[in-house]
Parts: sequence; structure tokens; C-alpha cells
Amino acid sequence: MDKVFQDVFYLFLIMILVKLSQFAYRVLRERKYMKELAQSGMPYPYIDKMDGYQFEIYLQALFRQLGYKPQVTKKSGDFGADLVMKGKEKIVIQAKRYGIKNRVSISAVQEVYAAKAYYKVNQAWVVTNSYFTKQAKELAAACDVTLLDRADLQKFINEVNPVFKAREIFENITPEPRKCPKCGQDLVVQDGNGTRFFGCSSFPSCRHTEKINKEVGKSRPSL
Repeated sequence: MDKVFQDVFYLFLIMILVKLSQFAYRVLRERKYMKELAQSGMPYPYIDKMDGYQFEIYLQALFRQLGYKPQVTKKSGDFGADLVMKGKEKIVIQAKRYGIKNRVSISAVQEVYAAKAYYKVNQAWVVTNSYFTKQAKELAAACDVTLLDRADLQKFINEVNPVFKAREIFENITPEPRKCPKCGQDLVVQDGNGTRFFGCSSFPSCRHTEKINKEVGKSRPSL
């Protein structure tokens, strides 16, 4: 009887040690993950606060540090490419700066795949600070399109180890110009209580405001 009790006790002790080891591993992994997030500027605050234009400039700067050079594309009729980067490989990139709850759909993969053929490049990428739908992932796998979601982007930034910070892009690159949907006047960047936002230039006759990172159409960086 004593031997049975002893065996049960040791088994219980082993189970506790395994659980403690698993808990310690999760804690260490989460700490490493949070450290990487802090280094990359994700998820808070600056990459998620960028508008589409600033996000493209940020990606352009990352690829420049890797030795790539941008190829100028048209501001309209870009055939599905936000960026065309020339280096060891020639890459077309579609940049999707989304809200974290909005997933990038299959259309982004379709567009960048078409751009790959049009620009005669080696690779096609879709890069986002969010995530992709299941359909987008399936089509990308079939079309050999590289997808970088939020976690992948974080790893990519850490691998590049940029000499600049996301904060520098956010604070020094003016967001894409926009028109007020109410009165048609220009929206201008304003500061209020430490927060930057778009405000109508015709204030106070028009009091329309928008978040800087609101998704509106496609933006083009000045290459």
C-alpha cells in the first residue's frame, strides 16, 4: 500500500513539475515576444497610428536599408503595386495599413499578382499590420505571393533592425492630403491633447475631423 501511495505521490509531483515548466516557458516566450514588439514599434503606438501613405514610406525605408531602390510608379493606374523595389530581387509590394480588426481580403492578392506580371518582377508581396482572410492565404499559396501579416512584419522589422524608428516616420512624414467629405475643403493635420488628427481647414464654419489612420482609398508615396 505504501508503495502505491509513493508511486502516486511521485506521479503527482512529476505532473506539477511539468505544469510549472510549461508555465515558465510561456512566461519567457511572452516576455521575448513583448520585447520584440517593443523593438519593432508594433503593435503600439506608431505603426498602427500611421495612415496608408506613412506606412508605405515606412516599408520603403525598410527595403532601402536592405539595399533596394524604389522604381517610380504612376500615382494612378499602378496595376496593383504600391511599391516596386529593385535589388537582389525585383519585388512588387502592396501595402495594407488596416485596423487590427479588419482582415486583408483576396482582392489584394489578385491585384499584386497582376502587378507581378505587369512589372516583370521576381516576387510579389502583400504586407499588412493586420491579418489575412483564409481565402487570401489560399490564393497566395497557389499564386506564389508572399504574405506578411502582423506577426511576420514584426519579425521582418527585427531582422532588418532599422536605423530609424516607426515613430520618426509617423511624426515627420505628413499624412496623405485629404478633402473634407462635408464641405470639400482640405483636411489639415492638427494636434490636440497630444493626439494628431485631421481637421477641416474651414474651421470653425466646418468642424469635421478624422483619425489620421482612417482607411481612405489608395495612397502613393513620393518615390
